[in-house]
Amino acid sequence: MDIEQNQAELIDNFVKQASVQKGTALGSVILEATSHPSLFAFSEILAVPTVAELEGTENSVYLKVLQLFAHGTWSDYRSKLETCALLFVTSNCSSLPQLVPDQVLKLKQLTVLTLAETNKVLPYDELMMELDVMNVRELEDFLINECMYAGIVRGKLDQLRRCFEIQFAAGRDLRPGQLGSMIQTLSNWLGSSDNLLVSIQEKIKWADTMSELDKKHRKEVEARVEEVKKSVSVKAEVEFRGLEDIYSEPGGVMDYEEDRSRPKRRRHPRS
Repeated sequence: MDIEQNQAELIDNFVKQASVQKGTALGSVILEATSHPSLFAFSEILAVPTVAELEGTENSVYLKVLQLFAHGTWSDYRSKLETCALLFVTSNCSSLPQLVPDQVLKLKQLTVLTLAETNKVLPYDELMMELDVMNVRELEDFLINECMYAGIVRGKLDQLRRCFEIQFAAGRDLRPGQLGSMIQTLSNWLGSSDNLLVSIQEKIKWADTMSELDKKHRKEVEARVEEVKKSVSVKAEVEFRGLEDIYSEPGGVMDYEEDRSRPKRRRHPRS
């Protein structure tokens, strides 16, 4: 089944479940959604009214978890846990429960997608730090088995350069404020495209003008060549006719045979 179609069906299923559940029962739906091996988008579930109503309640922990999977990374989760541990805070850390293994795997997969948004060449060192992976072999196994085989990324593992070259990566849910940034980026791109289009049109216009001038010049040259040909032809014809007239006039040019048939005059010596 196509991955996009599969995602759409899963999202629709979890949205329906979340719409009819509340409280702790809703937490079970969120746990199942964030653990599902084929689900990587959660904004539609976040938009369900019953989910939004968890804010400020004793079950808000489930909302925080869902928000983490929609917009966060493994590094975000780990950093918040470490902060709570250092400050010996327990009340505020109740919003970040211990994740089950399937959730840990899912959050690390989502972390790779987040990294791929801004860089198509991911160094191994950065990936190992972001994913809490201890060695290259473990990292490459994760990228191959849990990311590429899952269909969420395609790329090339470059062991010589110690990097992962991204060729394709599935998109994540838009983070708060990211839509405005995307609109601005698209607006800038549109402005650049308009300027480029104007430049291309000017170059096309210049090329058309040069082409017309070239055609005009070529016609002028061809016309001049024809005039020269005609002039040369007329001159040659005139000269030829002049020669004909000379040869055709009586007595104009003595016929060679006639000249030979005439007796030679004997010259008398002078006395």
